[in-house]
Amino acid sequence: MQPESFEFLKTMEETPSVSGFEQPVGRVIRKRMKRYADEITTDVHGNTIVTLNPKGKPRVMLAGHYDQIGLMVKWVNDEGYIYFGTVGGIDPTVLPGARVTIHSRKGPVEGVIGRKPIHLMKPEERGQAKIEIQDLWIDIGAANKEQALKRVSVADPVTYRLGLERLGDDLITSPGLDNKVGAFVVMEALRLLSERTIKCALYAVATVQEELGLRGARTSCYGIDPLVGIAVDVTHATDNPGADKKLAGDVALGKGPVIDLGANINPALGELFIETAKSKKIPYQIAAAPGATGTDANAIQISRAGVAAGLISIPNRYMHTQVEVVSLADLENAAKLLAETVARIDAKTDFTPR
Repeated sequence: MQPESFEFLKTMEETPSVSGFEQPVGRVIRKRMKRYADEITTDVHGNTIVTLNPKGKPRVMLAGHYDQIGLMVKWVNDEGYIYFGTVGGIDPTVLPGARVTIHSRKGPVEGVIGRKPIHLMKPEERGQAKIEIQDLWIDIGAANKEQALKRVSVADPVTYRLGLERLGDDLITSPGLDNKVGAFVVMEALRLLSERTIKCALYAVATVQEELGLRGARTSCYGIDPLVGIAVDVTHATDNPGADKKLAGDVALGKGPVIDLGANINPALGELFIETAKSKKIPYQIAAAPGATGTDANAIQISRAGVAAGLISIPNRYMHTQVEVVSLADLENAAKLLAETVARIDAKTDFTPR
């Protein structure tokens, strides 16, 4: 990956974007993409829309959501400990002992998530696998409620401690890879195409609030009204001891982006992905999507009178934890696959199932 692209990715990952609070990463995207785009807009919902060749036909939308799961301050007790709610799908079992950052209006506040130590638990408590959110708290080192509220406020968003690190030569680990890597890939695809002449109008959209119900994809797709809409999201890698291939299929890091096929996917577009990958010698994997995918592709497909929807997935280990892991090669190949596929779309391309 070229150094400038890696720095863009790293900056995105180290910038907070809890669902509903995506604006900081939106600013990062707009600053970087202005040199490649014909137009950049942000709609009232917060979706960042980067456009190339807006007068082309047909309209093609690429969507990668850039919100991440997180927490939100709900209450501070008299001793200055902070209780919180969840934003998106949080696994409470990974929270105890986590380092977190509260993104206050006054600036970031570091804290740790605490719970009752095992030494002080009753025997019946020690055997409980389930952890309740209300039994956890954030400790920011405040002496009391008054001191805590000078630094944080109710409704402040909270992330895991942000930071991207390399694992070996090709892998990276960071909170929020789901799905800022998807937003990164759609922007990289547009960057690659900015050096070429394309026939279609391309809209690369960093969508908001996917973790709360695919909201940004729904509103931005309605506004753009594309013929083709392609989502880029993460999917579960099954190349680790905790995965069950009988449930999630055979998906590995470093073997290429995943082309999803199934009811949520326009069959002509699915075949175009495969043909493009083969002709351009881009490694890829296939995954079955028997029903709704739970990604932005689901909202895109049923917008207005219907959209030819596609889904490219990035293999991801340990989804929705502090240590998500993806392959840089998979990100590069996903961007190439998107770019080469979009380059083949013009006004004569027929996506009607036959």
